[in-house]
Amino acid sequence: MYLQTDEQTIDDLRLFGKRDNSGVFDLYNHAHTRGGEALLKELFRRPLADRDAINKRSAIIQHFARTGLAFPFTGSMFDMAEKYMMADEPAKQGSQKGALSEKEIGNGVAAVIEMIQRTKIFIASKEVTYLQEYAAERNNIDLLLAEHAFNPVLKEQAKGKLSYTAIAAYDVLFRSQERDKIMKLLDHIYYLDVLLSVAKVAILRKFIFPKALDKGSGILNLEGVHHPELKDPVSNDMKMDASRNLVFLTGANMAGKSTFLRAVSIAMYIAHMGFPVAAKKMEFSVMDGIYTTINLPDNLGIGASHFYAEVLRVKQVATELSLKKSLFIVFDELFRGTNVKDAHEASVAVALSFAKKTDSLFIVSSHIIEAGEQLKELDNIGFLYLPTLMNGHMPEYTYKLEEGITDDRHGMIIIRNEGILETLNNGRKHAVR
Repeated sequence: MYLQTDEQTIDDLRLFGKRDNSGVFDLYNHAHTRGGEALLKELFRRPLADRDAINKRSAIIQHFARTGLAFPFTGSMFDMAEKYMMADEPAKQGSQKGALSEKEIGNGVAAVIEMIQRTKIFIASKEVTYLQEYAAERNNIDLLLAEHAFNPVLKEQAKGKLSYTAIAAYDVLFRSQERDKIMKLLDHIYYLDVLLSVAKVAILRKFIFPKALDKGSGILNLEGVHHPELKDPVSNDMKMDASRNLVFLTGANMAGKSTFLRAVSIAMYIAHMGFPVAAKKMEFSVMDGIYTTINLPDNLGIGASHFYAEVLRVKQVATELSLKKSLFIVFDELFRGTNVKDAHEASVAVALSFAKKTDSLFIVSSHIIEAGEQLKELDNIGFLYLPTLMNGHMPEYTYKLEEGITDDRHGMIIIRNEGILETLNNGRKHAVR
């Protein structure tokens, strides 16, 4: 079972980098192999939606982090093995594509032999045999290596020089007779590469391992959550459950609302992968889907304005909720694309309807603080804000959540501080002259 999401959410959370900008994926990508990197990217697009599967993967990575196990293969050796196995099979004569020289075949055979032997040693180590959550994966690898055809490989002397006849025999074995099994072994090693590299991330960045709870219980308990890409982040705590399943977030522009929403949403998304997150503690109910709306563009392709794009997004979420799914939903500055009166009425109506879906969790930020008073009619709506402190005429931001609704309105102060009106007025005077 996989978590439902969409490209809008993936873009909102900046999971993958664009051009010269890195993404969250790059923080977790310490893979030693090309196949491991490709698998990690696939896992980023397929978070889990099963509590036991999430906790099982998390337990494996946590164990690897605790024991400090290293990837048991050198990069050069594995590169040779990959190149060798990805080349055309010997039986495919008549095509020179991917053809290997005698030296490359010899190096490839030696690399595959070393790969098989090192894999056998690794899965037999006490750190791996002890880990019950990895038992199924370990057994599958062990069954592959127990094949009769691999007996000579396991007995081959390490670093021993192979004869031409032996190389030719192993080449037929690896790339023809038992190719499928070798490729399956590579897949297992790619997954191991992902697990060990993510464990390394947990150690280096001091990320913690969340605990997944039953789907439908509507719980999110976050302590010390912060955006994983920031160098000097400010952390925050947040609790949600059925008694407070919608949070109405307010704060002035630049107070940090969008960054906070991304931090929480990234934590929820990554937690569903069974990966460690940027927080001090996290417990969460498994969701059916995660949908965020933080940076919604105009849909010029269908001639849609920003407001209509917002309406379509709300409709999409409403449709998903009508199917009785447990969802984690984030809207940043809901209905910012229309006038204040309509935005006020629409924000209140939608938020009140959201709050009645008590098996889902919602965070709605808004600059329309007056909407908060009407939302107080439901007890399961909580109110948080990010404050702005004035140091003389200069606003300062703490980025620390506080309970309640802000009354900060500093837009004109910032405009005056930037001298915009003075520039416009002076320019007008010059024009009159």
